[in-house]
Amino acid sequence: MGLFTSIDIASSGMTAERLRSDVIANNIANVSTTRTPEGGPFQRSRVILAPRVDQPFYRTPFVPGQLDDGVGRGVRVVEIEKDTSPPRLVYDPTHPDAIKTGPKAGYVEMPNVNIVTEMVDLIAASRAYEANAAIVNGSKSMFMKALEIGR
Repeated sequence: MGLFTSIDIASSGMTAERLRSDVIANNIANVSTTRTPEGGPFQRSRVILAPRVDQPFYRTPFVPGQLDDGVGRGVRVVEIEKDTSPPRLVYDPTHPDAIKTGPKAGYVEMPNVNIVTEMVDLIAASRAYEANAAIVNGSKSMFMKALEIGR
């Protein structure tokens, strides 16, 4: 385990949470977008994270010679996926994107973005970012104390 492993792990979390915040901000910005280049209303996006386990980094102390599986090395973004839940229907026959015929005539397909859910996710991403920043600051503080001991 290297000297800067804790900072590497925390920085991967900070990077992931920053991307989550950006995706959530995009969802909030498009809460009223009824027409997209792909057609239809805007679809909510969400970030899928997974642990970084690509390379083992230390030996397991319990089994001599066996490498650890790498769990605890941080996180990585696997993908940004679209939420496939159906759009909300809002009755507004004067809207330019209102459905013209059929049983849903007069309804507008609105994005499947719930502003309350997005705000809760944004707060969670912000708190996770702050927690990772505290880890980085704590590691820096430990490094400085270690340097003081060596003087």
